[in-house]
Order: sequence, then C-alpha cells, then structure tokens
Amino acid sequence: MHIFYRLLLSLLLVLRPSAALPQSNFDDLPNLGDASGQIISPKQDKELGAYFMRQVRQAGMVLDDVETTSYLETLGHKLAIHSENPGYGFTFFMVNDASINAFAGPGGYIGANVGLFLSAESESELAGVMAHEIAHVTQRHLARAFEAQDRMSLPTTAAILAAILIGATADPSAGAAALTAASAAGMQRQINFTRANEKEADRVGIQTLADAGFDPYGMPAFFERLQKNSKLYGTRPPEFLSTHPVTTNRISEATSRAETYPKVKEYTSLDFLLLQAKLRVNNFENPKQVLADVRRYEGKAGGRTPVEQYEFALLLSKNEQYNEALPIMQKLQQSEPDRITYRLALTRILRASKQEREALDIYKDTLDLYPGELTVILPYATTLMAAGQSDRAYSLLTEITSDNKADPQIYKLLAQAAGATGHKVQTHTAMSQYYFLNGYTNQAIEQLKLAEKSPGLSSYQTARLQARIANMEALLDAERQP
Repeated sequence: MHIFYRLLLSLLLVLRPSAALPQSNFDDLPNLGDASGQIISPKQDKELGAYFMRQVRQAGMVLDDVETTSYLETLGHKLAIHSENPGYGFTFFMVNDASINAFAGPGGYIGANVGLFLSAESESELAGVMAHEIAHVTQRHLARAFEAQDRMSLPTTAAILAAILIGATADPSAGAAALTAASAAGMQRQINFTRANEKEADRVGIQTLADAGFDPYGMPAFFERLQKNSKLYGTRPPEFLSTHPVTTNRISEATSRAETYPKVKEYTSLDFLLLQAKLRVNNFENPKQVLADVRRYEGKAGGRTPVEQYEFALLLSKNEQYNEALPIMQKLQQSEPDRITYRLALTRILRASKQEREALDIYKDTLDLYPGELTVILPYATTLMAAGQSDRAYSLLTEITSDNKADPQIYKLLAQAAGATGHKVQTHTAMSQYYFLNGYTNQAIEQLKLAEKSPGLSSYQTARLQARIANMEALLDAERQP
C-alpha cells in the first residue's frame, strides 16, 4: 500500500474533527461537508479526490506532457473498463519523478512515476502496476480506513491530505512527525491493514490485467525483478518497495494466480516503446555525452529499428541538431503517415528549426484526421500564437474547454490567446481556472476580481463573477483553518 494510506491511518488516530467547508454552488469547486456516516460516500470520495489533485499539482508533481498523459489515460481506461467498477471514472496522470513508484489517491486519481514507466520491461508490467492501483480504488480501501476509525469530517481529511502532500514533497520532516504522533497500537494496526489491502489489490488487479488482454504474469514479473535487484540500490531502494512491500510469499501467490489464467503472448505496443524512448531522452542528465556515445558505438545511423531511430532523432533535437534530426523523423513519418507520435515529433523539430509554416500544415492535416485530439490541439494552438494567428488559437481552445475542464494547460493557453485577441474577461477567467486547478486559490480570486473590473460587463456576467469569487473566498477561508 502507498504511504498515502499509511499516513492517513496514522493521522486519523490522533487528529480531531474540524469545522466543515462551506457549501459550493459550483460543480468544479470541492464540496467537503460532514460525512453522513462512518464510510465516506462515493460523492464525497470524488470531491475529496478533486481537492487532492489540486494539492498534487500545487506541489509541482504532475508531468504536464499531453502525449504522456494521453497514453497513460488510454492504458488506464483500457484496464478500468475490465475492473470491478468500470463506471467509476478514473483520472490517470504522470508524476515527474525518476523514482519507481505509483499510487492511488481518493476519487480514482491514480499517479504513475516516470521512473516506473522507464523501469517496465513490457507494457504488461506497467499495466500490472496500474491494475493493482485501480484495485485499491475499486475495493474502496480508503473508505475501509474510515470504517475502522471514529467518525471524521471530510474537512479534516482534506487538511490531512494537504499535510501529507506538503510533508512528502516540500518538508519530509513533516511527514515523519505525523507518523511519530501515532500510537504504537495504531502503527501495528496499519501494518496489518496494509498487508490485507495489498493482497486483495494483487488478486483483483491480476484478474483485471488478464481480462483486459494483458499478460497476467506482468504483475508478479515486475515485483520479482524489483525484489531481486533491490540490493543494487544500496540504502535507497525503489520507493515502490517501501510503499508496496514485496515478499517472496507475495510474489509466489501472485504467480500462482497468474497461472490460473490462459497464457497470453506478450505484446508491447509501439506507442508504449516510443513513449519510453521520449521519456528516456527527456531524462538524460547529460544528453550531449549520450549523443557522443551513440555516435561512437552506432555511427551516424543511431540505430536500426523505428524505436531506435525515433529516440536518436529526439536525442539530436535535444542537442539542437535539427538539420540532422529532421530527415530521420521525416522518413519515419512517411513510413507510417497516420501515426500521431511521428507527426508530433516532426512538428516539434520543425518549430525548433523555425519552420512554423510547415509545422502548421502538418497540425491542420493531423487535426483533420483526428478531430478533437488534445495532443494535437495544444501544440497547434501554441504554434498558431507564435505565428501571429492567435484568433484561430482562441477558437480552437474555446471549443475544447467544456470537455477538458480539469486540464490546467488548456486554460493557460486560452488565457494567452484571449489576451492576444483582446478578450479581457476571458483572459482573467481562464487564468483564474488555471490557478485554481493548480491549487492557488488566492491567485485565482485575484484574477476573477480583475475580470470583474472589465468595462462593459452585463449584469448576468457580473453576478456570475461575484458568486464565483464568494465561493472561492469561502473555500480559501476553509483552507486556512487549523
């Protein structure tokens, strides 16, 4: 089980309930009222999850790369529809951390570290970890924690979540202090609870993995490799081993469960391999030295397979050698004209080499092939603005906001496009939403107040802005409560 749950259980033993957060009239603001029973309701779980995600973003933990997010969401939802609660409504995101870990938060928010993605030797291994985290959610392990404790209000829980996140990311000593505060009896209770949850998540997760068409051995294979290699990490083993204790018995049980399912031929998608290559290049500490090593051992070709060629082109681009990267990526794109990954990489190289017109043509053509595709719209809008076509960017971004309410990148770009086209109110309201989704409520309020001062507002617009300001101010007051 992730440390999030262990810390939560510790704190539940010692913290007192606090006053409830005020009721919100906006569907995108947390509505954290008192719990109506001992077990947190699904609605309260979702509300708490939205608050949780804002804190994760505020801590700077989310990798805002639209390609990466799109892949993870596709993989996650492929697993989720085969879970025990396919209609739950999960949200998957990548954590910009090189350590090997994954976690499930409240409300179906599931994060996977970049390090986990890079360490997986097959798509089934990555899917196995994600299926395990999905099982934590569908089995309502967090709700079970509430069932085992005294009745507690959701505002207190929200405060706990914030403290955990701040402690884990900004001030490690804070998290340690929280653990120290728990009683010895409570600590033992956590251990037992953790073991039970991990066993159940393995069982349910392997079933989900198999039902989704992945190799059920992916989960135990990953666990076993981590355990065997744990000594190589010295005094700092992968975070995954700390948060998900892996024993020989656990591996054996997982393997036995996998054996009950029909054998599946391992298939790793090209999308997975290409994204792995992209993340690998982005995480090179010394890309210049890596490029020199590649040239030394592989020559100017930089590899033979499409994945190797793709990675080499990205590496060249990372080193600003665009003239050499461009023909490689053009050849790859010509080999598979409709593959979005190649098209997007090609446009990035074209933009970096100041060939914006060519990039815009490819974006337009790609959007015709894949209407509404977010991985295309966001860089397309960015390029349009750079080319002095902010009005087109504004139209594109306005069209997609209703379907992507929780993506702060959209609102930041929309604010920029609105500002460039003279839409003053939209500039401030979009920027407000960007700040809000990233956990900066005070800055969000400031932007709304600037929007309120815009000339020519209708009484309806003024009333809506004032209502939203009032709700955000109430939320801010609640966030500041001890």
